[in-house]
Amino acid sequence: MQVINLTEKFSRFTEQWTPKIAGELNGQYLKLAKLKGEFLWHSHDDEDELFMVIKGTLILDFRDRTETIREGEIIIVPKGIEHRPRTGDEEVHVMLFEPKSTKHTGEVEHQRTVKELEWV
Repeated sequence: MQVINLTEKFSRFTEQWTPKIAGELNGQYLKLAKLKGEFLWHSHDDEDELFMVIKGTLILDFRDRTETIREGEIIIVPKGIEHRPRTGDEEVHVMLFEPKSTKHTGEVEHQRTVKELEWV
């Protein structure tokens, strides 16, 4: 059991669109990620995905609408729903809660697919 300082954890990495593991609970990872620009369309067939914006503004595109998530807000994307995260010109810091098995690009293989997650 330890205190996790999010500011300190975010200061340990600079890579964007590359989630880092900051904790583990009940078969899930607490992941931190820095985002800037546009990610790819993807879905997670078997897992819901929770995004909490720590810094900045996250934009989530869905096939039928767009949602804007601001600092201190959370959105839960239900399993099977295709989505595309993106940002404006600023870097956005997000915290994610996901089952350990969740691949950050879903079933899509892409140059941004991270196969081995690192701990921070």
